[in-house]
Amino acid sequence: MRALIQRVTRASVRVDGEELSAIGPGLLVLLGITHDDGPAEADRLAEKILGLRLFPDESGRMNEPLGPGREVLCVSQFTLYADARRGTRPSYTAAASPDLAEPLYQRVRERLGAQGGRFGAHMEVELVNDGPVTVMLELP
Repeated sequence: MRALIQRVTRASVRVDGEELSAIGPGLLVLLGITHDDGPAEADRLAEKILGLRLFPDESGRMNEPLGPGREVLCVSQFTLYADARRGTRPSYTAAASPDLAEPLYQRVRERLGAQGGRFGAHMEVELVNDGPVTVMLELP
């Protein structure tokens, strides 16, 4: 399981011109799921994200976790498992099939208390990266 986590001042997701979700300050999580992932990995990743100290404390140091007053937008992103080592067309064979990935995506969203996009849809994600702060997480 991989996640690209961005600290944002705001973020939103649209499908066919309709805004599905929008958040203010918080985290945008782009989530990729592979064949070997299951509920345990989804829970571990969500806990890790909730505990990441990516927000400034009183001294301005990144030392605070998500906490109250901040939101999460979680968007499924199978392309995090793109393999472009050979040729110029990425392969996505490492990405989990939708029947495995969708329930795990929903589980992570639930654990994060996150808004989300529409699984499998062509989405437009808009964000204002705060910092910019971007972190890549991958579970072993």
